[in-house]
Amino acid sequence: MEKHNKLGKEGELIAFMVLQRDGFTILETNWRFQKAKIDIIARKDGFLIFTEVKTRGSKKFGKPSDAIDKKKIALYKDAVEGYLEQHPSEDEIRFDVVNIIIGKDETQIEHIPNAF
Repeated sequence: MEKHNKLGKEGELIAFMVLQRDGFTILETNWRFQKAKIDIIARKDGFLIFTEVKTRGSKKFGKPSDAIDKKKIALYKDAVEGYLEQHPSEDEIRFDVVNIIIGKDETQIEHIPNAF
């Protein structure tokens, strides 16, 4: 497995554990629809939460979520529509991002509710 893929998988596992610890019910991980992937789909407090996990090995290039552009958001929203067609829900919808920086000395985690 390539280094960046391994780092991404590690970040997704950390985000999964943090969200679970914080009371989120995890419904799906790595849910795919056409060309898009939703890292974590969860439920909490009447919200159906679609979470993008962005992981980096340093802060060198800014926050990991800075890499989320309009094209990525459009793909992501298409995937959410696909998910809701297959799994109708009365819950409110929310888009979160979890930024993870796995450094040599520490791991930093930032959960951003309603990111986009």
